[in-house]
Amino acid sequence: MNRRRNDGIDPVARSRARRRALQAVYAWQMSGATAPDVISQFAHEQAHEVADLEYFEDLVRGVDQHCNDLDEALQPFLDREIDQVDAIERAALRIAAYELRLRPDVPYRVVINEAIESVKRFGAEHGHTYVNGVLDHAAAAWRATEVQAPRK
Repeated sequence: MNRRRNDGIDPVARSRARRRALQAVYAWQMSGATAPDVISQFAHEQAHEVADLEYFEDLVRGVDQHCNDLDEALQPFLDREIDQVDAIERAALRIAAYELRLRPDVPYRVVINEAIESVKRFGAEHGHTYVNGVLDHAAAAWRATEVQAPRK
């Protein structure tokens, strides 16, 4: 069965890439290693699992390159400083903020859903609720036209 959409994107491989990116960004945050080192480490593991390696690398590099801007953009939607947010939730928020702000090709609903599912899988018991609230408000501010558009 072919999972690819008409635009060539395999949603399952993208989801796996996001999960791997969450783990890589988490490792980067915790270890202080460089993003290229983390990408290299995880890319080797990626080879054994069908995932969108190019998208994985884009997410990790994007978070690394834009981290300060992403954190600053997220701050109005947080109830504490970004460095006080749980590390898994922080990684998910940074990845989602990158996608919402710099990947307009990805629908905001997909970004939010993927972040929630990743945090459900790897984060604290109710962490996904926090991430959902932050990203709902962020999407409404950053992608107002898309959020307000009627559903098809």
